[in-house]
Amino acid sequence: MAKGIDVSHWQGVIDWLSVKESGIEFAILKAGGSDDGFYTDSTFEQNYKEVKAVGLPVGAYYYVGENCTSRADGIADAKRFLEIIKGKSFEYPVYIDLEDTAPAAKAGATEACIGFCETMEAEGYYCGIYASDVSGFAERLDITKLQKFDKWVARYGSKPQYVKTYGMWQYSSTGTVSGISGGVDMDESYMNYPEIIKGAAFTIVIVLVAVS
Repeated sequence: MAKGIDVSHWQGVIDWLSVKESGIEFAILKAGGSDDGFYTDSTFEQNYKEVKAVGLPVGAYYYVGENCTSRADGIADAKRFLEIIKGKSFEYPVYIDLEDTAPAAKAGATEACIGFCETMEAEGYYCGIYASDVSGFAERLDITKLQKFDKWVARYGSKPQYVKTYGMWQYSSTGTVSGISGGVDMDESYMNYPEIIKGAAFTIVIVLVAVS
């Protein structure tokens, strides 16, 4: 198990050396999204540069908006994500972050996730899906159609209950970490992503672990 954080512009300027020295083992950075127009997170480039400089393994995520409800939408967002991260390398997965779609759009949101992940995988990235345990994977997605994709699950107070198989758990949004002012999302990873990604077989076979 590895201990990590995920951050965006909400964390402001981060002292990444202090973060690493505090015992954090990886970071997932917000790259951008489509929930407020199409944008690159204002801190992504600087955070990426500094995370790499201190040698902390890194991944990234893209926050999709409420209108990401078809396969075509998911592919379009993946292509925007690819432009943002072009030329960058990651030791942890890249994720679609789905939170804003309506529960009534479950079928379309599921197809959007599939299109997004398959597009990212076709470009050589290890891609997964971030959503909350109940309001995301249970209410907004059809998990039966997402078995082949890695999952990063948010649930606070206890480990995920609805999602049985996942690679990473976001367990708090109010963590305290040296080098960061204010609260920060805290994560646990149960897979050796750097080794999996280094092995370059992830676009064909994705191995998931069941966490009890």
